[in-house]
Amino acid sequence: MNTSFMIYGANGYTGELIAREAAKRGLTPVLAGRSQNKIELLAQELKLESRVFGLDDATKVIENIKGLQVVLHCAGPFSATSRPMMEACIKAGTHYLDITGEIDVFELAQSLNAKAAAAGVVVCPGVGFDVIPTDCVARALKEALPDATHLALGFDSDTGFSPGTAKTSTEGMAQGGKARQDGKIVTVALAHKVRRIDFGNGQKSAMVIPWGDVSTAFHTTGIPNIEVYVPASSGMIFGAKLTNFFRPLLKITAVQNLLKSLIGKSVKGPDEELRAKLPTFVWGEARNARGQVKTARIQTVNAYSLTITGALAVIEYLMHNKPQGGAYTPAKLIGAELVTRLPGSGPLTIS
Repeated sequence: MNTSFMIYGANGYTGELIAREAAKRGLTPVLAGRSQNKIELLAQELKLESRVFGLDDATKVIENIKGLQVVLHCAGPFSATSRPMMEACIKAGTHYLDITGEIDVFELAQSLNAKAAAAGVVVCPGVGFDVIPTDCVARALKEALPDATHLALGFDSDTGFSPGTAKTSTEGMAQGGKARQDGKIVTVALAHKVRRIDFGNGQKSAMVIPWGDVSTAFHTTGIPNIEVYVPASSGMIFGAKLTNFFRPLLKITAVQNLLKSLIGKSVKGPDEELRAKLPTFVWGEARNARGQVKTARIQTVNAYSLTITGALAVIEYLMHNKPQGGAYTPAKLIGAELVTRLPGSGPLTIS
């Protein structure tokens, strides 16, 4: 396998996990990022090449990625970092992947579809837990019920947050809830819908969240009405609904900076031992205009372990295949079977 790829943001929690697994597999990615000391120390430990550069100088970014087949972008917040890296990849002729779950980033990728296609570059954000499992479930349900008009997706995971994910969540709360209605992404109240769902480990109360599939599942399936659920206690649901009243405060830059500073000091991300004990249950439900319903379920490993193997699986796919350039979702690029090929995944069942 040609290992001409870069992990940008390799010094972050998830980026480092991916870098270590790549090295363990005998792969030789270039490790890159903005933090010189951290990047160079990790590269020295893993005996890999390192490059240190920021994303504010487009010419410098292109110089550092030109000649590589793939960049796996792991440096958040993706709301700020995805556009310069995507645009640099398109200009450099390098495929772009990332591990975001942010709706705006997925929509940005789609807006660059024509440019990516003309350059022969694949732009595929969300090649981690956000959104491989749910995206594959969405595609499988579309194949099982081709005339579906409504799609609900969800997952039950106790893995917890890394610092980057926690910071992204604080940005998301300020934007409110999101759903896809009649083909358009609309803002809704946080926890505006609550229902009982069996994700694969028993019935639980669940609430709607603004997850990336509100964007990606539409581009994968064309289903016009989409919402995403996670299990939630009555206290969590009450807290989410209460947050709706304080959302204007969360939009203030000083408030965001304070919250992110606190997260940086207190959130560390789960260790390997904890991750190994925490499987994830993924669920989906498609419904058509006649009221026919198809339900899908799959059990996977924890979110971070799946992100490691999922990202490397998509890199490997691009190294061995030559898809047409353009904006993709993981399931649109590889197929619904992608998630079932990952270590620790069970079968994807539809009933």
